[in-house]
Amino acid sequence: MAPQASTGTLPLKAAPFDPRFPNTNQTKYCYQSYLDFHRCEKVKGKGAKVCQYFKDVYCDLCPNAWVSKWEDQRAEGTFPGRI
Repeated sequence: MAPQASTGTLPLKAAPFDPRFPNTNQTKYCYQSYLDFHRCEKVKGKGAKVCQYFKDVYCDLCPNAWVSKWEDQRAEGTFPGRI
């Protein structure tokens, strides 16, 4: 096992298995985690530690271009999901 860099960053982890999304295509898992993160922050407050799990998952699974597009859509009020 290689030693961790001393930059203060956390080690990388893959998103854990979620039985709601058993197939290899993880698109729904990505999208649902994005929704869950923003729903959690809406309920618990911005920056709530309990919501970090969902952010870690969607950051791991979702392409950056998708997340960027969704963030833009949320800012414009055109995001199609229900948060």
